[in-house]
Amino acid sequence: MSDTNKSDSATDKPWAGRFTAPTDAFVEAFTASVGFDKRMYREDIAGSIAHATMLARVGVLTESERDTIINGLRDIELEIERGEFAWSTVLEDVHMNIEARLTDRIGITGKKLHTGRSRNDQVATDIRLYLRTQIAQINLTLQRLIDGLLDLAEAEAETIMPGFTHLQTAQPVTFGHHLLAWCEMLLRDQARLADCYKRVNVMPLGAAALAGTTYPIDRAFTAELLGFDSLAQNSLDAVSDRDFGIEFLAFAATLMMHLSRFSEELVLWSSAQFDFVDLGDSFCTGSSIMPQKKNPDVPELVRGKTGRIYGHLMSLLTLMKSQPLAYNKDNQEDKEPLFDAIDNLKGCLRLYADMMPQIEVRRDNMREAARSGFSTATDLADYLVRKNVPFRDAHEIVGKAVRFGVDNKKDLSEMSLAELRVFSEAIDEDVFEVLTLEGSVAARNHIGGTAPEQVRAAVKRARTRGLEIKAPDLSHLF
Repeated sequence: MSDTNKSDSATDKPWAGRFTAPTDAFVEAFTASVGFDKRMYREDIAGSIAHATMLARVGVLTESERDTIINGLRDIELEIERGEFAWSTVLEDVHMNIEARLTDRIGITGKKLHTGRSRNDQVATDIRLYLRTQIAQINLTLQRLIDGLLDLAEAEAETIMPGFTHLQTAQPVTFGHHLLAWCEMLLRDQARLADCYKRVNVMPLGAAALAGTTYPIDRAFTAELLGFDSLAQNSLDAVSDRDFGIEFLAFAATLMMHLSRFSEELVLWSSAQFDFVDLGDSFCTGSSIMPQKKNPDVPELVRGKTGRIYGHLMSLLTLMKSQPLAYNKDNQEDKEPLFDAIDNLKGCLRLYADMMPQIEVRRDNMREAARSGFSTATDLADYLVRKNVPFRDAHEIVGKAVRFGVDNKKDLSEMSLAELRVFSEAIDEDVFEVLTLEGSVAARNHIGGTAPEQVRAAVKRARTRGLEIKAPDLSHLF
């Protein structure tokens, strides 16, 4: 093999002591992760500052060495943020790139930073630091979307639309009530995210490669510096566990499933056939050939991205399913699915949160759709039951009345009393109080019901149910 297929020297690597031949150039490129894990540079530096601070506290480093290391790391952070840092695939990952640059800047003292730790516990720590920050950011946008839905639901508390089962007109509901169903989904997602955060915010640092370290480290002190709530209790599990990532992706997949359901309804509702809503122009595109088109691209693309997030969850589950303890190189494949899921989830949430205030509701069209689909048939059956007609008989009576309405193109509310009494003499003048759309929704005046009064009360309750997720502030380390 020619020298062009090899890196310059076997000693380019910090771990090269036992090797006599350099890494093949293609192997080097294939195994490097710096192209995607460099986004965790700030977390890596924060973890190293905390580690150096702890090493000085227990006497492994002098205070002077600690300060030199910390100042060097802070300078490197500025280099990266100014775009002046030269990332190298030869150095494989974000950790070795930063450590090598530190040694370049401060000399042999930089080589002491890695005392008492391994890249195994270092990367596990970095991912958790990164993910908890992203969780807090995701929650802020999720809450903004929830707030937007609540505002719209409150404004549309009295707007009547058809409720559907099997995509067939079922019973009249208020649009505000329908939107609150979406809110319930998102509030459950938020609770899942908050619960996931608890298991993310556990510190693996100190597990070293897999068995812990012989140095007198103070893991509790390091955890305090980094804002972790607790310590990983087993060194083998600490370096190899990716449950927290799987759990986050399960949350992400569930949330995307909900957004996809919203998207499906918005695509239908914004069509000419429904014309229930008009999405803001900023969230739609036109056709290159048909000038009349206004395509709901944002909901469609969000719906499409759902499969992408599902794939990332399956990828990480599959990645972990056959791994023996402890750390394996397979785990390098955990980051790209996780990072891509984070990026796409944040984008989808932002678009939906931005889009909510721009949705224009076509109230008259919603009402007409509810009026024309025999949506008060169940109300008529309930009315008959209150007149001592057994429910199964009432069901049959109303079915015959609906058949008459279909044949004569009349809604139940448009039939005369005489026409209705053909089907049951129990029907009287007061029947028209329950056959109106307003009467139908108002009658469902209980917690969880569609009555406007209940919608407003539910909005008020939901505004108190949001969960705050706040990642620790690590600015003191920088």
